[in-house]
Amino acid sequence: MFEHIDSYCERLDASFWAEPVNFVTNAAFILAALYVWPQVRGMIWGQVLAVILFVIGVGSSLFHSFAQTWAAIADVVPILIYVLVYIALSHRVYWQHSWPKTALFLGLFVPYVALTLPLFQMVPGLGSSAAYAPIPLLIFIHAFLLRRRLPQVARGLAIGASILCASILARVLDEPMCGIWPMGTHFMWHILNAAMLMHMILVYRAHMLAAGQAGR
Repeated sequence: MFEHIDSYCERLDASFWAEPVNFVTNAAFILAALYVWPQVRGMIWGQVLAVILFVIGVGSSLFHSFAQTWAAIADVVPILIYVLVYIALSHRVYWQHSWPKTALFLGLFVPYVALTLPLFQMVPGLGSSAAYAPIPLLIFIHAFLLRRRLPQVARGLAIGASILCASILARVLDEPMCGIWPMGTHFMWHILNAAMLMHMILVYRAHMLAAGQAGR
């Protein structure tokens, strides 16, 4: 649990402040959460996502300072929780599914990842970022299927998935660009991810306001 992890261009040693830019840019998650919180007051799903967004910033800060296995878990787990909560939200709010049906689709996320992840792992240069690639694909699928039912939501989801693709690209380029740009590009993963996760909450907010269901 305390093994040192050196995965990013900026880190040159095992010291606490070895990734100052990666560490500081985690403030983007925290600021995004604080910005969106008052806007989703009274919207349960939005408030839950805002709290998770804040925790993502804390977890990522721990990882880019301590850089140990336990901190990596603190970094990844809140992201996974955010994804699962938003999947549930999508089926409950956008698709108007019952809780049993929502639980069914939530359970299908595991075989979906098991099916698509090996395909993304075959993409040259994607590396460990392949683990994140199934997520924008799933968002694009939802956007396509919702294009007639909820066109505004579909557009918002497609924008969110596009931002996430750009974010994954920044993560992928961190190591290859290291010789040219010693700071690396992982910090853009933080900034773009924070923007994307906040955007997804605001897509939900806009839908609730348009539907006159701000109290849900």
